[in-house]
Amino acid sequence: MVKPSNYWYYEVSKTAPQYALRYLSSAWKRCFSKVSGMPKFKKKGRDDSFTLDGSISVGFNGIKLPRIGWVKTFEILPDNVTPKSVTITKKADGWFISFKIETEPQVTDKSVDVVGVDLGIKSLATLSTGEVFVGAKSYKKLESKLSRLQYRSQA
Repeated sequence: MVKPSNYWYYEVSKTAPQYALRYLSSAWKRCFSKVSGMPKFKKKGRDDSFTLDGSISVGFNGIKLPRIGWVKTFEILPDNVTPKSVTITKKADGWFISFKIETEPQVTDKSVDVVGVDLGIKSLATLSTGEVFVGAKSYKKLESKLSRLQYRSQA
């Protein structure tokens, strides 16, 4: 097959349509299990996004995507991170990249005990430790100024 000279041919990574079908399948499963409504048709050009996985590598200020190549970023990216997948989204006036990485969960000790908070009328908040936070009484302080300004705006 011969392509015309003015025809632009773009190669697309095989994972982009696979992820689109995967997301559509999960949307219908959510619909049939009564978790959400029917999926809506998304018009091309509004909130466009696609997901890629495979051989993705992260550099100092860029990311290498399959079939696309190196893409520069404005932010400095973290070192020693190998993303599982990357979602590229078009929002408003720019393109944004989000990573999906796998990390080990870290268990941290509690540094502060549990404290109860009572929100009140006289004071803003009272803690179970006995500490009282006094609320700002800005209305009482500025009531005369407010009435003067309201009187002046009516005239």
